[in-house]
Amino acid sequence: MFSVTLSEAIAFDTHRFVKRLTGTGFTEAQAEALADEQVHLLNSNMATKQNLQELEGIQKQQLIELQGEQRQQLTRLEGRLQQQMAELKADLLKWMIGALIAQTGVIVGLVLGFTGS
Repeated sequence: MFSVTLSEAIAFDTHRFVKRLTGTGFTEAQAEALADEQVHLLNSNMATKQNLQELEGIQKQQLIELQGEQRQQLTRLEGRLQQQMAELKADLLKWMIGALIAQTGVIVGLVLGFTGS
Protein backbone atom coordinates (compact mmCIF):
# COMPACT_ATOMS: atom_id res chain seq x y z
CA MET A 1 0.00 0.00 0.00
CA PHE A 2 1.34 3.45 -0.94
CA SER A 3 0.96 6.31 1.50
CA VAL A 4 2.16 9.89 1.01
CA THR A 5 2.09 12.52 3.71
CA LEU A 6 1.40 16.14 2.85
CA SER A 7 5.03 17.16 3.35
CA GLU A 8 6.17 14.39 0.97
CA ALA A 9 3.56 15.36 -1.62
CA ILE A 10 4.80 18.96 -1.81
CA ALA A 11 8.53 18.29 -1.38
CA PHE A 12 10.63 19.50 -4.31
CA ASP A 13 14.15 18.21 -4.87
CA THR A 14 15.95 21.15 -6.48
CA HIS A 15 19.23 19.24 -6.77
CA ARG A 16 17.55 16.43 -8.74
CA PHE A 17 15.72 19.02 -10.88
CA VAL A 18 18.95 20.88 -11.72
CA LYS A 19 20.79 17.62 -12.37
CA ARG A 20 18.06 16.41 -14.73
CA LEU A 21 17.96 19.69 -16.67
CA THR A 22 21.73 19.88 -17.04
CA GLY A 23 21.64 16.28 -18.25
CA THR A 24 19.32 17.29 -21.09
CA GLY A 25 21.41 20.24 -22.25
CA PHE A 26 20.55 23.15 -20.00
CA THR A 27 23.41 25.12 -18.51
CA GLU A 28 23.75 24.95 -14.76
CA ALA A 29 22.73 28.62 -14.49
CA GLN A 30 19.60 28.00 -16.58
CA ALA A 31 18.71 24.91 -14.57
CA GLU A 32 19.20 26.72 -11.26
CA ALA A 33 17.10 29.66 -12.44
CA LEU A 34 14.30 27.28 -13.44
CA ALA A 35 14.60 25.44 -10.12
CA ASP A 36 14.35 28.71 -8.20
CA GLU A 37 11.27 29.72 -10.16
CA GLN A 38 9.71 26.31 -9.62
CA VAL A 39 10.25 26.58 -5.85
CA HIS A 40 8.81 30.11 -5.91
CA LEU A 41 5.72 28.93 -7.83
CA LEU A 42 5.18 26.01 -5.48
CA ASN A 43 5.56 28.17 -2.38
CA SER A 44 3.33 30.96 -3.67
CA ASN A 45 0.52 28.54 -4.57
CA MET A 46 0.48 26.62 -1.28
CA ALA A 47 -1.99 27.52 1.39
CA THR A 48 -0.50 28.31 4.76
CA LYS A 49 -1.96 27.21 8.07
CA GLN A 50 -3.12 30.80 8.57
CA ASN A 51 -4.84 30.76 5.14
CA LEU A 52 -6.69 27.60 6.11
CA GLN A 53 -7.69 29.02 9.49
CA GLU A 54 -9.02 32.17 7.82
CA LEU A 55 -11.03 30.08 5.37
CA GLU A 56 -12.38 27.99 8.22
CA GLY A 57 -13.45 31.16 10.04
CA ILE A 58 -15.18 32.48 6.92
CA GLN A 59 -16.97 29.18 6.40
CA LYS A 60 -18.12 29.06 10.03
CA GLN A 61 -19.46 32.62 9.76
CA GLN A 62 -21.27 31.78 6.53
CA LEU A 63 -22.76 28.69 8.15
CA ILE A 64 -24.00 30.74 11.12
CA GLU A 65 -25.57 33.28 8.76
CA LEU A 66 -27.18 30.51 6.71
CA GLN A 67 -28.62 28.89 9.83
CA GLY A 68 -30.05 32.26 10.89
CA GLU A 69 -31.68 32.73 7.48
CA GLN A 70 -33.15 29.24 7.67
CA ARG A 71 -34.61 29.95 11.12
CA GLN A 72 -36.22 33.15 9.81
CA GLN A 73 -37.67 31.34 6.81
CA LEU A 74 -38.99 28.57 9.04
CA THR A 75 -40.62 31.12 11.34
CA ARG A 76 -42.28 32.84 8.37
CA LEU A 77 -43.51 29.49 7.02
CA GLU A 78 -44.93 28.52 10.41
CA GLY A 79 -46.76 31.84 10.61
CA ARG A 80 -48.24 31.40 7.13
CA LEU A 81 -49.30 27.83 7.91
CA GLN A 82 -51.01 28.91 11.11
CA GLN A 83 -52.83 31.67 9.23
CA GLN A 84 -53.95 29.27 6.50
CA MET A 85 -55.14 26.74 9.09
CA ALA A 86 -57.16 29.42 10.86
CA GLU A 87 -58.74 30.45 7.54
CA LEU A 88 -59.56 26.82 6.73
CA LYS A 89 -61.13 26.33 10.18
CA ALA A 90 -63.29 29.41 9.65
CA ASP A 91 -64.38 28.20 6.18
CA LEU A 92 -65.14 24.73 7.55
CA LEU A 93 -67.17 26.23 10.39
CA LYS A 94 -69.19 28.32 7.90
CA TRP A 95 -69.95 25.22 5.81
CA MET A 96 -70.92 23.20 8.85
CA ILE A 97 -73.26 25.92 10.13
CA GLY A 98 -74.77 26.27 6.65
CA ALA A 99 -75.26 22.51 6.39
CA LEU A 100 -76.80 22.42 9.88
CA ILE A 101 -79.26 25.21 9.00
CA ALA A 102 -80.17 23.47 5.73
CA GLN A 103 -80.61 20.14 7.51
CA THR A 104 -82.78 21.77 10.18
CA GLY A 105 -84.91 23.35 7.46
CA VAL A 106 -85.39 20.00 5.74
CA ILE A 107 -86.31 18.31 9.04
CA VAL A 108 -88.77 21.08 9.96
CA GLY A 109 -90.29 20.86 6.50
CA LEU A 110 -90.69 17.09 6.75
CA VAL A 111 -92.17 17.31 10.25
CA LEU A 112 -94.63 19.97 9.14
CA GLY A 113 -95.41 18.00 6.03
CA PHE A 114 -96.19 14.85 7.99
CA THR A 115 -98.21 16.64 10.70
CA GLY A 116 -100.11 18.80 8.30
CA SER A 117 -101.51 16.01 6.22
